[in-house]
Amino acid sequence: MRIAFIVQRYGTEILGGAEYACRLTAERLATKHDVEVLTTCARDYVTWANEYPEGTDRVRGVTVRRFANSQTRDIADFNRYSDWIFQNPHSSADEMEWLKRQGPWSPALLEYLKRHHRNYETLIFYTYLYAPTVLGLQIDPGRSILVPTAHDEPPIRLGIYKDVFRLPKGIGYLTEVERKFVADTFERNAVIEETIGCGVDLPPHQAYPRPAGQADVPVEEVGQPEGNGVESDEAAGANRYQSHVSARGAIFKRRHRIHAPFALYGGRIDPGKGCEELIEYFSSYVTGGGDASLVLMGHKLMPLPEEPYINFAGLLSEQERLQALEAATVVVCPSPYESLSLLALEALAVGTPILCNQRSDVLVDHCLRSNGGLFYGDRDEFVECLKVLLADERLRAAMGRSGREYVRRNYRWDVVLGKLDRMIARVRVGT
Repeated sequence: MRIAFIVQRYGTEILGGAEYACRLTAERLATKHDVEVLTTCARDYVTWANEYPEGTDRVRGVTVRRFANSQTRDIADFNRYSDWIFQNPHSSADEMEWLKRQGPWSPALLEYLKRHHRNYETLIFYTYLYAPTVLGLQIDPGRSILVPTAHDEPPIRLGIYKDVFRLPKGIGYLTEVERKFVADTFERNAVIEETIGCGVDLPPHQAYPRPAGQADVPVEEVGQPEGNGVESDEAAGANRYQSHVSARGAIFKRRHRIHAPFALYGGRIDPGKGCEELIEYFSSYVTGGGDASLVLMGHKLMPLPEEPYINFAGLLSEQERLQALEAATVVVCPSPYESLSLLALEALAVGTPILCNQRSDVLVDHCLRSNGGLFYGDRDEFVECLKVLLADERLRAAMGRSGREYVRRNYRWDVVLGKLDRMIARVRVGT
């Protein structure tokens, strides 16, 4: 079966957000279908500048067709226009102008889709927000699936998005929270709606890391290794105790010269993702006598204060990202707007507890359903929750076990791809 994913940007360097979820899903689906991705030449979502070469590429088994954007985004001008349109009466033409200014704006991508959409049996659009989805869905809605990655934010109330949710034959949600929000907000005509999620790899189990200097703790006290429960006496003896040299996360800590407990954030380092507030709250924790550090990995889109307790790890490979998640004492998810949060799920998958922003219903739902994290509503709650997680190793170990089981039950790739295959089959027959 030939399937096209349509998404605003695509590449192995993009390690977060809807684009990351789209790539992971496309790569897995490509093992049994002929998968192509139609996208722009942008790598940076702030300006949408054409950085990837235009044309056809092959990325991890997936054919990627890139089309140039006809303009870049002036973020200051766009923010001013957004403030106006969200606060004043306006026309549908004003909303289309807002969509164009938001970007990415790639007439070539839409022209290709108009000419070649019949070459694909299913079109899968990722993210409701951008022009490739808003305008692309109008071309062949009867063979289209929308993965909206929707949450309650100002743009979603604009009139242009009513058709985005009304047109597609199938809608795939990342969480039940997202599904309920869309059901409460939009009229839909889809023949099938499914909570598909996004798959998360479960790495081999390792016990939660011990604080430096603590005596060896038997593995059974901090979580059993997975398997059939049968091992030789020699293997049991070897696995019963871990040295600090082989402890999980040791490679990342040595590379970045981290010698104390630390909280980790990963993704776009951006005020819109809650990072500005995170740094302010963490500074309060340090001012109150806290001795942990804050490590940030990802693409930096805001200045960071030059403080000894802040460590910028930069853009990491997928292997290094996994090592960072394992090394962290706690992973912080500060974004108030999330439709899934792969950062939270990846942390839970490796057994690291999470600390989440209460303003995100999705993140709160992950915490409650997994018993793998805490959530905060203000600065004081952030500081107190962080102190609890940093101080109580047994609590972290218990949360780690619960988090791994939550991911295993709900976000295994075989479960996700099975649901997506059923959606594709239903959309093809239209019943």
